[in-house]
Amino acid sequence: MKNKSLIFGLGILGLLIACSKNPFTGKSTMALVPNSQIFPMSFQQYNQFLTENKVIKNTAEAKKIETVGTKIKVAAERWLTANGHADYLTGYNWEYNLVESKDVNAWCMPGGKIVFYTGILPICKDDAGIAAVMGHEVAHALANHGQQRMSAGMVQQLVQVGAAAAVSNQDPQTQQMVMQAYGIGSQVGVMLPFSRKHESEADMIGLTLMAIAGYNPQNAVAVWERMSAQAGGQAPPEILSTHPSNQSRIDHLTSLIPQAKAEAAKFGVTFK
Repeated sequence: MKNKSLIFGLGILGLLIACSKNPFTGKSTMALVPNSQIFPMSFQQYNQFLTENKVIKNTAEAKKIETVGTKIKVAAERWLTANGHADYLTGYNWEYNLVESKDVNAWCMPGGKIVFYTGILPICKDDAGIAAVMGHEVAHALANHGQQRMSAGMVQQLVQVGAAAAVSNQDPQTQQMVMQAYGIGSQVGVMLPFSRKHESEADMIGLTLMAIAGYNPQNAVAVWERMSAQAGGQAPPEILSTHPSNQSRIDHLTSLIPQAKAEAAKFGVTFK
C-alpha cells in the first residue's frame, strides 16, 4: 500500500512539473507528451483518413477552404511574430481539405491538419463564415488542445489508479461504488468542463485570427446563430456536453468582438 501511494505521489509530481506556457492563452498547460511525438502520429492518422474518404479537389469550394485556411495561418504567424514567438510553429505542417459528408462539422488535428465536411458549408455560407470556423479549428491546434486532452486522460487514469489503491482493503461492493462515483465525477466534474473550456479558448483565439486575416468577427456570431437554428434546440444539457450551448457560445463571441477588432487594428485591419 505504501509503495502504491509513493508511486502515485511521484506520478502526480511528474504531472505537475510537465507543463508548458501557451502564448495564445498565456496559461501554463499540461504537456506530458511532446508535440514531437504527437505530430507524426497525427499526420499519419490524417493521411489514413484521407485515403478512406472522398476528398474534393479543384472545385470552387475546395479552393475557398484552402485560401481561407492559408489566410488564417498567415494571421497566426503575424500575431506570433509580433508577440515574440516567431518559432512557435516549428513542426506544424498545415493542410486544408474538403471532404464529402453530410455531417455539419470541421476539425483540426494536432500540427495543423484540417478537414471541412461539405455538410457545414451551408452553415458557413460565405468566406467570412468559413473563416469563423477555420479560425476556431486552427485555434485548437495552436493552443495544443490535443496535447492537453491526452495529458488530462493520463492524469485521469493515474488518479483512478490512486483511488483504486485507496479502497483496495474495502469490500468489493464498496470498491465498486467508489470507482463508479469516481468515473461519473471525473467525467462530469472534470473532463467535460475541461473540454468546454477548450472550446471557449478556441472561440477567443479564432475570433482574433479571423479579424487579423481581414474577416469581420461579427460573422462568427452569425455562423453560430445559423448553427443554433439548424439544431432546433436538439442538444444535451451543457453540463453533460463537450461543447458550450449554442447560446452560451453566441453570447461569449459577442462579448469578444471588441477585443478581436482591437487586436486586428494593431495589424492595420479595421472594420466599420
